[in-house]
Amino acid sequence: MTNRNEGTKPAPRRRRRRRRTDGRAKRAQQQQRQQSRSMETRDETSAGGLVVSGLPEAVQADGSVDLAQVYVALIGRLDRRGRLLWSMPKGHVEADEDKRATAEREVWEETGIHGEVFADLGEIDYWFVSDGVRIHKTVHHYLLRFRDGILNDEDPEVTEVSWIPVSQLIEHLAYADERKLARIAHDLLPDLARADKEAGKATPR
Repeated sequence: MTNRNEGTKPAPRRRRRRRRTDGRAKRAQQQQRQQSRSMETRDETSAGGLVVSGLPEAVQADGSVDLAQVYVALIGRLDRRGRLLWSMPKGHVEADEDKRATAEREVWEETGIHGEVFADLGEIDYWFVSDGVRIHKTVHHYLLRFRDGILNDEDPEVTEVSWIPVSQLIEHLAYADERKLARIAHDLLPDLARADKEAGKATPR
């Protein structure tokens, strides 16, 4: 008579191999945690955002807002694969510099556009490792009202700059955390546009 259990004899060995593999993975994770704990940690703060043009002019006669008529300035950088990735302009907060001032300065340096902060947009918070140092970075984002300037890509770190309709903003941004901020902007801008219209503001031309 054939023993029905004979075909299953290798199974215990497979389970033992998996347990050994799991053990190696756990040891590797423990080593990584130990290295992380012993690694130098540094906090960094940046600021930037979206400079917005055309808000009051986008308000229609019925009070609705056509976001296809509202534009924001984005920067594009080439990644290692040669892809052009669009993002919001931003940069490091200098010592004793107000974060809103940083946002205005960085937008100008990276796009050639002067803007004035008029609303908070949100923060992005993340960790990364650079030259053996664990860096905790917080980036403060704002909405800036266009004042003057002409788009340029003179910043050596910027490949291209462009005005993008707010109606296309989410799909243009390369990074998920900035797309979340773009959705917030998409919700905020109609009310801000109506407020500008009621206040008699107009976009400089």
